[in-house]
Amino acid sequence: MPTAKRLKKGGKGGSESKSLKKTETARPTAAEIEGQSEFAQLAKQHWLKTTTKRTAKVKVKNDVLKREIWNALEKEGFQYKSLLVLEGLQILESYLWPGYSEDSSNLHVLLVALITNIKARERLETWSIFEDRPADFSALFRRILSMTLDLTLSLPIRTHLLSFMIYAFQSLDCGIVRKECAPLVSISIWHNLSTELKRDTKLESTPHLRKTWRAASKRYDSADEDTKARLRFDRAWLYTLTLEFLGMIYEPQRNSEHTIYVERFVEFITDLQSQLPTRRYVNTLLQDLHLVTAISMSPMFIDEDNGLLRKQWKLLCHYTYFNINDQTGAQLSRNEAYDHHCQALAKLQRVALRHFKEKLTVLALSNYGSIDKRNELMSLLEPLTEDELVQLARHLELRTEFPALSKVVSIDRNFLMEMLVNTFERRPTFQENLPSIAPTELELFDQDLVRTDGYDGSHPLAIPKLNLQYLSVGDFLWRALTLYRSETFYGIRKDIEDAVKRLRPDTRKSGDTGFAGFSRMALPISRPSILEVVPPLVGEDKPSAVRAEITLDFRRLADTIRRDWDSLRPDDVVFLVAVDAAAPPPLADGTAPISEAQKLGVVSVRAAEIIQIMDDKGRSIRDPGEYLNGGGRSSTRRVQLRLDAETYKRDTDRVLKGSPDPYEQINLVVRRSGKENNFKPVLESIRSLTLSEVPLASWLHEVFLGYGDPAGATYKNLPNRAGKVDFRDTFLDWQHLVESMPGKTIEPGDDVSSSFGPPYVLELGVKAAEEPKTKLSKKRRRDAEPALLAEVETYKVSTYKPPNTGPYPMDAPKLNMVRFTPAQIDAIVSGTQPGLTVIVGPPGTGKTDVATQIINNIYHNFPEQRTLLIAHSNQALNQLFAKIVALDIDERHLLRLGHGEEELDTEGNFSKLGRVESFLKNRDRYLQEVNRLATSVGAPGAHGNSAETAGYFNSVYIQPAWAKFKEISQSEDVSTTDIVQAFPFHYYFSDAPQPLFPVEADRAAVLDIANGCYFHISKIFSELDDVLPFEILRRDRDKANYLLTNEARIIAMTSTHAAMRRSEIAKLGFHYDNVIMEEAAQITEVENFIPLAMQKPKGGQMALQRVVLVGDHYQNSPVIQNLAFRHYANLEQSLFSRLVRLGSPVIHLDQQGRARPSIATLYQWRYPNLGNLPHVEALKEFQTANAGFKYDYQFIDVPDYKGHGEVEPTPHFIQNLGEAEYAVAIYQYMRLLGYPAAKISILAMYAGQRALIRDVLNHRCAKNPIFGLPKIVTTVDKYQGEQNDYIILSLTRTSRVGYLRDIRRLTVALSRARLGLYILGRRSVFEACYELKPAFELLLQRPDKLALATGELWPSERLQTEEQGSTVAGEAVMEGVEHLGQYVFEMTNAKVKQLRAERGLPETEVVEVLEPVNEDDADVYEENGEEEDGEADAEVPEDTKVESLEAGDA
Repeated sequence: MPTAKRLKKGGKGGSESKSLKKTETARPTAAEIEGQSEFAQLAKQHWLKTTTKRTAKVKVKNDVLKREIWNALEKEGFQYKSLLVLEGLQILESYLWPGYSEDSSNLHVLLVALITNIKARERLETWSIFEDRPADFSALFRRILSMTLDLTLSLPIRTHLLSFMIYAFQSLDCGIVRKECAPLVSISIWHNLSTELKRDTKLESTPHLRKTWRAASKRYDSADEDTKARLRFDRAWLYTLTLEFLGMIYEPQRNSEHTIYVERFVEFITDLQSQLPTRRYVNTLLQDLHLVTAISMSPMFIDEDNGLLRKQWKLLCHYTYFNINDQTGAQLSRNEAYDHHCQALAKLQRVALRHFKEKLTVLALSNYGSIDKRNELMSLLEPLTEDELVQLARHLELRTEFPALSKVVSIDRNFLMEMLVNTFERRPTFQENLPSIAPTELELFDQDLVRTDGYDGSHPLAIPKLNLQYLSVGDFLWRALTLYRSETFYGIRKDIEDAVKRLRPDTRKSGDTGFAGFSRMALPISRPSILEVVPPLVGEDKPSAVRAEITLDFRRLADTIRRDWDSLRPDDVVFLVAVDAAAPPPLADGTAPISEAQKLGVVSVRAAEIIQIMDDKGRSIRDPGEYLNGGGRSSTRRVQLRLDAETYKRDTDRVLKGSPDPYEQINLVVRRSGKENNFKPVLESIRSLTLSEVPLASWLHEVFLGYGDPAGATYKNLPNRAGKVDFRDTFLDWQHLVESMPGKTIEPGDDVSSSFGPPYVLELGVKAAEEPKTKLSKKRRRDAEPALLAEVETYKVSTYKPPNTGPYPMDAPKLNMVRFTPAQIDAIVSGTQPGLTVIVGPPGTGKTDVATQIINNIYHNFPEQRTLLIAHSNQALNQLFAKIVALDIDERHLLRLGHGEEELDTEGNFSKLGRVESFLKNRDRYLQEVNRLATSVGAPGAHGNSAETAGYFNSVYIQPAWAKFKEISQSEDVSTTDIVQAFPFHYYFSDAPQPLFPVEADRAAVLDIANGCYFHISKIFSELDDVLPFEILRRDRDKANYLLTNEARIIAMTSTHAAMRRSEIAKLGFHYDNVIMEEAAQITEVENFIPLAMQKPKGGQMALQRVVLVGDHYQNSPVIQNLAFRHYANLEQSLFSRLVRLGSPVIHLDQQGRARPSIATLYQWRYPNLGNLPHVEALKEFQTANAGFKYDYQFIDVPDYKGHGEVEPTPHFIQNLGEAEYAVAIYQYMRLLGYPAAKISILAMYAGQRALIRDVLNHRCAKNPIFGLPKIVTTVDKYQGEQNDYIILSLTRTSRVGYLRDIRRLTVALSRARLGLYILGRRSVFEACYELKPAFELLLQRPDKLALATGELWPSERLQTEEQGSTVAGEAVMEGVEHLGQYVFEMTNAKVKQLRAERGLPETEVVEVLEPVNEDDADVYEENGEEEDGEADAEVPEDTKVESLEAGDA
């Protein structure tokens, strides 16, 4: 938080100088935490004593708190860096909280609040620290509440306490916090309403309110004096705090401390208003206090320096007047909202006519439409005197005075007029106020957006937050649109800034702007030509289309860059930019900085969509590769563009008023990489959903919003629970069935008396639970655990003989061979049933296998239903799809939309276009079978000409023949031999395994074989029936759409593709019943939502029956570039993680089968009851040691290399040369021992380090066939969901822990390896980190110097031993990277000599393997290494995408 001392220097509006900002955001180094600071020495003396027993009672000395800690903090103004040092020294966990008691001093309590805020700001786990002593936490919380009202405390301290309360109200999922916060916003706060009459009116408006009020009064009356005092404090706390706030904003003498406090208070109130449980009673109180009016009339609001406050006020207005019933939570439709508004106006007119007939006759008799606008109301109320305005307000039950003790300026005429207008003016709904999704300079350089650039948590922001709960689905979509749009525009602005910076604009002698640099993502152009402006459609005032053209000059571009520009596809977005190097940057209002782009001279930005790209002769370039390879290629491109019509209309209107034409100034075109440039269709999808009335499925609605019973959407609580389910090949045998359902009763069906083999049909019967003796309250007490149902689940199991599917081996159904664990079976059972299923799958626990089996069960049990598969990445979707193909699912029912299908390792082609081609290819094959069948039955004619003729052939020849055979076979007089002779298709099946009918087969067996043969034939005609529409339809687009809407039953796509194509798919009439999401915890909440709303309702209801979310919230969350949107607005929240926080029932998969048990222990502490599957303990590869290494995992301490640890050659591009060299040396060593390169992956925590490792590999290994390159070198974030046998991991940081303190990333990093994990890092930095302690305590039980086992080759025969202190043959300890490098050098020499001797070549000296790399070259590593498209350090909080000017553009 900003401090008093610093704020006094910051100016009236709260803006800070750059030096102060740098001080505020400076972070402590590892040395400061480890012992080179006064606080570190103090910690070692008092709470980090190595000799103190952990069970000893901590005693806090008040003089130490006061003199050594508080005074030091106060002296420097409570600098964030100092508080971070204390937090890093575990002062809260090890000293303040263990030593807290009722007798603790106020300074003790304040320090607890300060450090809690630091943890919240750093996104660290906090409340769990207090859960062991709920009574003490309650006492602590009460003291903090009292201090928030203590005017003797300084404003910076009260601001810190207010931040504590903000954090508490954002953590209502925590029971101990919710228990303390709930009374502060209960119905009892209505004691503070202006009049009893107003309160009674409110209580009578909704039936249950009066009952709730009486219960609260009864609770107060029956309490003792101490409890009564507490209840009085609770109901007065928010009211008192608000009055103090009102007094502050009217304070004549203000400074930046006041501004910071006021901004935080508005954030707090906005948070309360944005969630129904806190808003329910608070909104009435705040409107009674005229808070919105009071803020807007205050001197602080009017102060020109307080731009942030004015923006916050707009957000507060949005929530205060949001069209929702505060009690029921029902969002009002536009008509309902207007009716509600008209009722208020009718009350105003009645009062005006009754009491002010002479002066307000016009107001009283006018229609509603003429009196609901601000100016009209003002003019109509103008005749009233101030006293009459007071009387009018009283008749309308509006507050006309504040308490005498309040510092609020008395209510004057202006205040009364504003208050009345605010109450009765009509406000547009949020749907009517949606922002544009076409970025211009006004949006990109909006100060709200620019203000987020430097976000460090010290100030609030005027942006909505994604909370645990939402007011309505529309409210959620509005927040998601606002934030997603802002995040997108932030990325666009950064890309434009980067391109312009590289181009280095300057002013030429002529006065024009020129470009001295180069960027592969931007090209200078002359102004665009407007080709066509199509007139508006009926009822619109903007053109229906605007087409323009620009010319690109490729003469100076390399072929690779030229190909990138030619690869732009129709509908891709480019940006037309006007840069004026001589233009002075605009002036800020003192509350937000100027963006880098504006400093560089960017004047205007217009987005445009590609229509087509042509060469200078007007030939369209559809295939860039073919065009470049052909003759006569041109170096000029004409690009036709589609401009945004609404923006174009605004531009032309401004030009008519004398403003310069922005299209005349454009001199630059900027493109973005494909992965980042799909923002427009995604924003359009979210916007159309926000404008629509698309409902969620009724059974999911309340759970999604966060209200009601979190378990209300699970299958056990739904009426449409399936009573009988065929689990087919889910269970492998009877023992598997019984083992998979512990605690449940398994009973054979009525027709059997003992165990039997699969397939199993389970009939789910539940014995009715006994009625509870006491009637439970309708209000769910979330503090209490849900009562256990007194029910016993009983499954009646039956079986059946699977139908014969044909005589050919290919006809045999594909069966599941996975022996699912009980937890996996629980997930499969739940996912097969209707409702919501949330599955938490730790690394290696078979999430994909579970999802696949759920899909398989749904496919066979509910053949009329369709399933939508969603995943975050193409890779995860491909893995899921490949497993689906391996099961007994007809490939004609599979469809894969979007890119990435080409990576599928399957024989079939499952893209939409590919499936059409596949249908037609299968058609030819099946028509050949029809011809063969016609020949076998002696039917003359061209029956195999088309699917249509084949259908006639089936009805005329095949079906009658089969009917005749069925008639013969059903006769009791016919023998088995006669049945075989009567079979009409002997000749057709002559190529099947013979004999077709075994001699010993009885009657039942013969009929079964015959039925199987007919099943095979029927499938041919069934397939051809499905092909028939593709013969009739002519256009490829119609064929593809028919496939999507009618034929496919399992449709797979990424979450991004779903968001981009949502409107298009919904318009086709696409309907589906089930949604299954893989990687659900890595998908943003709005992208979780869109797949649930990709169809139009049927009869006002969504057809959706199942939602299965599979993911792991203990691993990485969705990637958000902007720190403000990620942390402050919580845009990284997924629906999966929110449902877990809300307490929805989750199924934890609890046995991993990926890693050695020893490696799995490094992350098992993160998961409840995570065990190991038997094969990871039994198979030889998991028991055998890693050749050449003493340990299967080891943390290796890497000191400074050539005097350097981590370096930052360009901002946020973090590298560590020592660790890069060490990682490559280990890789070389492994390759020399015979490890396959494909089994080794090298991971880095930062993209800068990834680039450096790639360069070292290119320097040392790429051209040497002895080494080659590993399977992949990438960042930990990019490797989530992947695995390899051996992982070399570089932690990179040496000054501080960095973002690895987010243990989700640590979990990902430690869980990628199957057999070997070797971690490179700085021990002193990471072992002291509290959050990482469980993992590093295990890691550091082993030596921190690399221990080799020399003399071995891969694969080793040595068994891995876990005994500490044991030795292995040939053990050697590497003292550092130079030692290992020398060892590898000698091994390489020996290897080369051996190879030369084997080939009879003369000996030669080997070039030094570990040649030192000059540190001065480190900053150009990225320039030399190849970067993956769209991949940058922006995936991590502290390593955002900022490249050097030279990188990638040379």
